[in-house]
Amino acid sequence: MSLEDPGLWCEIDPAPRTGREALFLDRDGVIVVDTNYLHRSEDVRMIEGSAGAIARCNTLGLKVIVVTNQAGIGRGYYGWEDFQAVQKALSAELSKAGAHFDAVLACAYHGEGQDSLRVANHPWRKPNPGMILEAASRLNINLARSWIVGDRAHDLAAGQAGWLPGGTLLSSDPAERRAAFALDDGGFAVKTAKDLAEAVDVLIDLGFFWDHDRSRRGPLAPGKQSSSVKGQ
Repeated sequence: MSLEDPGLWCEIDPAPRTGREALFLDRDGVIVVDTNYLHRSEDVRMIEGSAGAIARCNTLGLKVIVVTNQAGIGRGYYGWEDFQAVQKALSAELSKAGAHFDAVLACAYHGEGQDSLRVANHPWRKPNPGMILEAASRLNINLARSWIVGDRAHDLAAGQAGWLPGGTLLSSDPAERRAAFALDDGGFAVKTAKDLAEAVDVLIDLGFFWDHDRSRRGPLAPGKQSSSVKGQ
């Protein structure tokens, strides 16, 4: 569903979930191959291992939430109906691996957008944290026990602004890495990985989403005190 706003999309899976921890994901370059303004369902190509990584999170009770800027809609290159078709194709690919999204949020507002979509620095547009905070409010997410994975430094900056304890960058670009590591200020941890599968493996192996009992393979129990994760 689209919010009653021409530039914002918010789709929530109605199935009840018990976990309060979440993994926030950028879409293009993290889950699917970035084809530069992806807007055709036939162009959806999954990055190897991404569906399995999402399925693993689903199995462990972690909410998986997509937060994506959609400047192509703002600039008039395509519309929300194209975005929906891409999401439908992506969901079909995920279902083959037994995976799903718990929520999908998107922002089409852009400083160079057309007409009403010309809004610079909209609260939902990353690096602003609006999409993260909206999802947290709707799904009762424990942000202190959640994380973000993206292929751009502004993805991680949104996580930092949204009170997440850290994020993982999937990029070898020197400029993106410098910008991302500049966010590592002691209160926000920055990690790197080659792909989403590796990022998820590291977070789960570190026990980030769980309490100190490493034999317990479920989300943090109610009433347990959370602990922070230090950056590498």
